[in-house]
Amino acid sequence: EALVVSSQYTTESIARMIHLFKYNFIEDLKIPLGKIMTAAFINHRIPLPDVLIPVPLHKRKMRARGFNQSELLADFLSDNLAPGINFPVLKNVLSRQRSTFSQMKIKNYQERRKNIQGAFAVLKPEEIRRKNILLVDDVATTGATLLECARVLKTAGAWKISAIVVARQEFKRYKPAL
Repeated sequence: EALVVSSQYTTESIARMIHLFKYNFIEDLKIPLGKIMTAAFINHRIPLPDVLIPVPLHKRKMRARGFNQSELLADFLSDNLAPGINFPVLKNVLSRQRSTFSQMKIKNYQERRKNIQGAFAVLKPEEIRRKNILLVDDVATTGATLLECARVLKTAGAWKISAIVVARQEFKRYKPAL
């Protein structure tokens, strides 16, 4: 099990692209972001997956945004991870069952875990049993969302789960004065 981080969110151009991708709805940014992810995947030398699973959005957020950025990235990776191999992207296997507060707004790791706990369910366990899965998302901060998705997939019978994100966003830890 591995987490492939393609770049740091502190890189201004990456942060700007991700923001435009998600909040200004510029879907074509899946191409440069997907290329960054593909290069990172190849450099990490982790085993090729059987299937790709994008981290799902809640249906309300999906309606508001019009697309799931993780699905667009997964589609790009499916076509580009290995020449001549098209990996299945399972978009209806993992479901976000309840709306959660934005993880970006929660700084405390335990609060993030609590916020996301029980938010996901596997709808079609037969499609992931004994499979090597690559979870796809745009940004990871603490990894709480990816860990919860992996836990649910593993419980449903997935064999091995790795994850890839465009960027890892570090949050500043509060250090009390001595």
